[in-house]
Amino acid sequence: MISVLIAEDQDMVRAGFRLILEAQPDISVIADVPDGISAVQQARALEPDVCLVDVRMPGLDGLEVTRQLAPHTRVVVVTTFDSDDVLNKALDLGACGFLTKDASPVLLAEAVRSAARGDVLVSPQVVLRVLRRSQAPVASADAQVLVERELEVVRQVAKGLSNNEIAAVLKVSVSSVKAYLASVQAKVGARNRVEIVAWAFRAHVVAG
Repeated sequence: MISVLIAEDQDMVRAGFRLILEAQPDISVIADVPDGISAVQQARALEPDVCLVDVRMPGLDGLEVTRQLAPHTRVVVVTTFDSDDVLNKALDLGACGFLTKDASPVLLAEAVRSAARGDVLVSPQVVLRVLRRSQAPVASADAQVLVERELEVVRQVAKGLSNNEIAAVLKVSVSSVKAYLASVQAKVGARNRVEIVAWAFRAHVVAG
């Protein structure tokens, strides 16, 4: 069971997040708080697996909360402000996810699961912003370092699919998907799913 702490200053949004996550059979919300100071205090006291943190909060903002908690606690940042600056700072501070508040319930739950595994998940609508974090171009020919099955997995990752969803689409086992991803990361020098997607766009494996 994945334990989650929610930090969000808007009561209705916080309640909505709780309802969505508590409807999942493998996720338990152990606390929800309305400000950053409480988020840090409760996270240190309760030691949740994942903290779901809003960027704009009284006391401490979500970025400062992320700085104080990561990497000992896995943090998913949720915001209405999907600017380059906020995204870059969140990832640089160690966030394991970045979602806009209009993300679907499925994506919200998957972001929590992804963070619990130590992976990084970014909303598809802002994933292109990740490309600006690295200026070095990747030639189209670089895609040739991957075999066809690895390319298929990369294309599904770029769509925001989880390992389980990729396994279902490609009709392979989840362990096979994990093996393909590990091979891709080694071949292209990516540390996580976000960097795999960034590489895929630059190598023209997927269309920008």
